[in-house]
Amino acid sequence: MTYKTKGIVLRSTKYGETSLIVVIYTALFGIQTYIVNGVRSSKKTSTKANYFQPAAILDLVVHHQENKTMHRIKECGWCVLYQQVLSNVVKNCIALYITELLHKCLKQPEKQQALFDFVEDVLLYLDIADNTTAANLPLYFAIHLPQFFGFNMQDDVNVQQHQILDLKEGCFVAELPAHPFFIQGGNAIITALLLKTMHPAELIQIKLNQIARRYLLQRYHEYYALHVPEFGQIKTLAVLYEVL
Repeated sequence: MTYKTKGIVLRSTKYGETSLIVVIYTALFGIQTYIVNGVRSSKKTSTKANYFQPAAILDLVVHHQENKTMHRIKECGWCVLYQQVLSNVVKNCIALYITELLHKCLKQPEKQQALFDFVEDVLLYLDIADNTTAANLPLYFAIHLPQFFGFNMQDDVNVQQHQILDLKEGCFVAELPAHPFFIQGGNAIITALLLKTMHPAELIQIKLNQIARRYLLQRYHEYYALHVPEFGQIKTLAVLYEVL
């Protein structure tokens, strides 16, 4: 059967001479894999390959059968025409990081509308964000994404009394834990502020330098590695460190 759905492109891989294998996070079916034929041919009637850039938000008509692991796209078009996300080097790098981190966490092809809306909202705001907000968006995304997968950090905390974030337990504590997976002091306070930040527009108020952003992203990825099986490495992270 065919269905209409929005989708966020997560990854695109060349297949054969003219085709692509595309991983898309759809609003209707969750994460799905599609084979798209003829997109790299010279025919004017073929689907344009640039639709399938990571972070692109598309309107799709797809063929879907529950017992298949790979599907086909009947029609596609832009749902969102970005102004900067696909063309600005810094914003595109941030978008690639967002899609890679999301892809790492998605294990089952199930619908989760709240998660789809969250990711879409972050990408849309990235497109119009000023430099400070854009630089803080990877931290915001990394700190709020876990709530959709059941390992969110504690956010109702008195940071004056509990200035240590235990990354194993995902909560703020008053004393150093017996393991090395924790954040303390000013970085714990910043994390608490990020947890209480409910919209990217508020990120303009959080002033951080490059060193602080790098450190926090490293520690947040330790948190993911502790809670997401086979999390592995984030390939876009090294580039993100440079542009931030």
